Amino acid sequence: MSAATSTPAETRPAQRRARRRTGWDRTSVEWVKLELMRVAYATRGGFLARRDPRAVVLWYAVCALAPWFTYDLRVLGAFFGLALGAALAARIGPLLLGLFVLSTVGQVGYLLVLVLVLGGDLGSVTGLAQAYFKLSTVSLVSMAAFVSLDPEKITDALLALRAPAILGFAVSYGYRMVPVLVDEFQTIVDGHRMRGAPSRGAGFLGWRALTRAGRIAVQAFYPLILNTAKRTRTTVEALETRGFTAATAAGDGRRLRLAHLRWTGGDALLLGATLAVVVAVYAFA
Repeated sequence: MSAATSTPAETRPAQRRARRRTGWDRTSVEWVKLELMRVAYATRGGFLARRDPRAVVLWYAVCALAPWFTYDLRVLGAFFGLALGAALAARIGPLLLGLFVLSTVGQVGYLLVLVLVLGGDLGSVTGLAQAYFKLSTVSLVSMAAFVSLDPEKITDALLALRAPAILGFAVSYGYRMVPVLVDEFQTIVDGHRMRGAPSRGAGFLGWRALTRAGRIAVQAFYPLILNTAKRTRTTVEALETRGFTAATAAGDGRRLRLAHLRWTGGDALLLGATLAVVVAVYAFA
């Protein structure tokens, strides 16, 4: 028996635990970059990832428009619960989910405190709750839809729905620039840490570490923009070679580009069930 296969069985769980990221290790720049790559290229799967991209875009349009035609908190609460279930079924990552919780709860909490301090009444709180449910529902269905589609699928769906070709190009370019920005940011931060003076300790409640991280983030802004601008031409040329041009908007280029799209019964079932649920919520909630 070789040495590679002679690992005792009792040591394998310990090795698996050692490889698993826990605690503050999950907040490293490398982990953030990997999470963004999973988001940009739809590697988590989910129930929407198997559907035709045109069906996913139409599903998103229905779910994003549905909350804006009512002010009833029960209806909005039902839409919010359904959107949360769809987002979890689409397997959105902990990074996006954490940012969603921090942004929405923080913003609503700030507005609530502001209203109470300025002498607002219960009607103001109700209005804030309505705005929270509407914006949160749109945010959740947006994450569910676009986490399930890679840039090529989104561009093909927009092209098939007769959207301007430049819109699909911009979406695909934006998707590809997010990992590039994170990669450049990590390189600049590592350079600052190597050239800068070592930290004198975290300080009380980690104030020195937070101050140093904030200073490095501000100092990295201009180099980040300049270094990314140098890579813009390479990214655009790569997109051009993949066919992301205005020439694909009509004629043989468009037909060739969209030849792989297949509308199936599952796509029709998804849209039909979504419309039925929206109507049922409006009728019975």
